[in-house]
Amino acid sequence: MQIRDALRAGLKTLLENHVPSSQLAAELLLMRVLGCDRGYLHAHPEIDLAPDVTDTFFRLVDERLTGKPTQYITGHQEFWGLDFEVSPDVLIPRPETEHVVEEVIELAARYGLAKDARLQIVDVGTGSGCIALALASEFPGAIIFGADISRPALVVASRNAVRLGMPQRVKFLESDLLARLLDTDSFSSFDFVVSNPPYVGHHELDKLQREVRDFDPSLAWGGDLECGDEIYKRLFPQALRALKPGGYVVVEIGYNMQDAVLALLGDGWTDVEVGPDLAGIPRVVSARKVVGAKA
Repeated sequence: MQIRDALRAGLKTLLENHVPSSQLAAELLLMRVLGCDRGYLHAHPEIDLAPDVTDTFFRLVDERLTGKPTQYITGHQEFWGLDFEVSPDVLIPRPETEHVVEEVIELAARYGLAKDARLQIVDVGTGSGCIALALASEFPGAIIFGADISRPALVVASRNAVRLGMPQRVKFLESDLLARLLDTDSFSSFDFVVSNPPYVGHHELDKLQREVRDFDPSLAWGGDLECGDEIYKRLFPQALRALKPGGYVVVEIGYNMQDAVLALLGDGWTDVEVGPDLAGIPRVVSARKVVGAKA
């Protein structure tokens, strides 16, 4: 079977089973089997595939039909132009989370914080390390921490740091939110506290895609949360303690959580902003610690 025929057959199967992003899935799965990029697939459609390669490709297609995300099958996901290893121990990085990185870059530029400045940044609930490592790639002089309560997630994040050539740039530590950092010399010294926390409550479980509900780690998306805003309630007071005066908290929020999250900020914050994603949905909340605010 030629490459073009395998792609067509795989795509047909995925479409018939209503798999999201079927074209992309078919390409990524065949790229995984062949160890090639997308350009190779489309530049050499006439190449004959060995029978074992064809069999492996269609086995992966069948695996995708179970609902298992393509990224967990291939073990990779791109974020901020970087190739991240992903596994069922971590949430698959989403494009909308890149807005968190964009907001930090914009705020730093707005307030004259140079990219090579010795900023201190902590990514809470770092998961695969995608936010922390994306920021490390943008701020070469920064001191960056990635905190997560999940030890298996931290193993994946550490491997990503090595794979991306930044093993010394981000210090990963096991912590329930900011608890460990608040007991160290880093207390009240951060320029940015950033997070894409779990925010899916029980009342929204029926709205989740099967891929998220059955395969993404529930700890990362909020499987144990009742309302969805519990993490913000705990994080904002800790962030107020961890930030230096004038420092920022930047968090991703769910599609319908703007009012609830803003109401949780409380005293001690100024310059509160809400940024939309590409679909116009409120996606990122940022707030600046008031100079002189009590931690």
